[in-house]
Amino acid sequence: MNMNNASLQSKTLQWFTAIACSLFIGGIWHFYPHPSWIISLSVLSLAALYTLNRPFIIVLFFVIFSFFRIHEVFPQLYSLKIPLFLSLGSLTALIWQVGITRQIKLFWCKEFTFLTLFLVIVIVGVIFSSNRLLAIEYFKNIYWKIILMTFAIAILVRTPQQIAFTLKAITIAGALVGIVAIQNKLGGIGLIEGTRVTIGREFGSMLGDPNDLALVLMFPISFAVALLVTHQLPWHHRMIGFIAIPILFWAVIATQSRGGLLGMIAVFGIYGLQRIKSKVLLMTIAVMASGALFVVAGISERVSGGAAEAGIDASAMGRLYAWEAAFKMAVNNPITGVGLDNFYSNYFYYSPHWDGLNHAVHSTWFGVLAETGFLGLSVFISLIVVLIKSANRTLTSVKAVKDEINPAIYASAQAIFAGLIGTIVSGTFLTQGFNWPIYILAALVVAVTKTCEIALNEIEIDTRKSEIQNDSQNDSQNEKNQ
Repeated sequence: MNMNNASLQSKTLQWFTAIACSLFIGGIWHFYPHPSWIISLSVLSLAALYTLNRPFIIVLFFVIFSFFRIHEVFPQLYSLKIPLFLSLGSLTALIWQVGITRQIKLFWCKEFTFLTLFLVIVIVGVIFSSNRLLAIEYFKNIYWKIILMTFAIAILVRTPQQIAFTLKAITIAGALVGIVAIQNKLGGIGLIEGTRVTIGREFGSMLGDPNDLALVLMFPISFAVALLVTHQLPWHHRMIGFIAIPILFWAVIATQSRGGLLGMIAVFGIYGLQRIKSKVLLMTIAVMASGALFVVAGISERVSGGAAEAGIDASAMGRLYAWEAAFKMAVNNPITGVGLDNFYSNYFYYSPHWDGLNHAVHSTWFGVLAETGFLGLSVFISLIVVLIKSANRTLTSVKAVKDEINPAIYASAQAIFAGLIGTIVSGTFLTQGFNWPIYILAALVVAVTKTCEIALNEIEIDTRKSEIQNDSQNDSQNEKNQ
């Protein structure tokens, strides 16, 4: 009865929308009888209807443009304001689906609890930040979008097809950024310290910092590897992974970022851990591969952190000074920290070493500690622990039935767990506590866990039906034999 009522309400809403759009276009035609108006309105109407009925696609593309900075990687797209339109479309579609049609079922989970608690701590920190204008600007321009889209992805991704599309979209976006990075490296464009590749440095892109570029390039590696090694996937999915892996590998090496290299090693290590039984052999391969990677990447040739610097290099000492400053900020502000995006502006007041310049913290953990205090760091670490446990539990459950479950779920479970570990490892040297990667992974952990639960329930139901049917057939056969 409830399903019939819901279906009736949906049809009524569709008829109302169609009649309202027709009357609106008819009114425009009456007052402005020109074909261009009708064509434009028709295109806009179709785009609006597609947006309202496909919120997952719009939200995913907004995340990809925002994180991978596609409009900065390809400056020809910059003037089109694509992220702005995608953000408006995402918000409109979410409000339509959640608030009006109610086609999306909301839920709550432990990950959401810790994420919300951390958000509250960040907001309180913004209010009491040392430079409130900086904190408000970062929250208004970036952070609230990250949080909103985290919840949106977690709620919207519900089918294996959506998961497979997400894997491919993130991998392809990363490969596109990697191709441009390699072109810049080969062409000597935007290099800093003479050897480290960047993108869009001339117009102030986030990817103009090689460490941030390494973070963006490292993130899709786990997705690309999952596409390649999951043999149950169609060949064209695996081909995407096969093409993307060397591109991303080369591009991360070109950044000469130690954090990026460590994260990449961690990702491959997780996949190796699942496939190589001998831990001694795995450790040997990991050590040899790490040494080879650092040689190939030319870390020793870097101006900062290279072999020319005796003892602890300047890059490492800079991080140690920054981490000490972060700890002092938290000691001085244990509950709220210095506030969102306030580490850089407070560096002078807390650093034991001043060289005439403020510096970034270059650590996820110390960044969260400095800007949200000890309380914020505790909640943030709790969130990470919950995510790791959930991702590992999901992967274990999926591996047990990998021949029966949809291969996209198995691939995504591998990718998310490996990507989460890689992000955590690279977080020692890369600042990502208030950036996209951890939050995208958090959303995908929740989404894949929910999708996996649905799939496992279906498998269990099918198994029970099969058992009942077999028992019934056996009983019938026994009766005949008697």
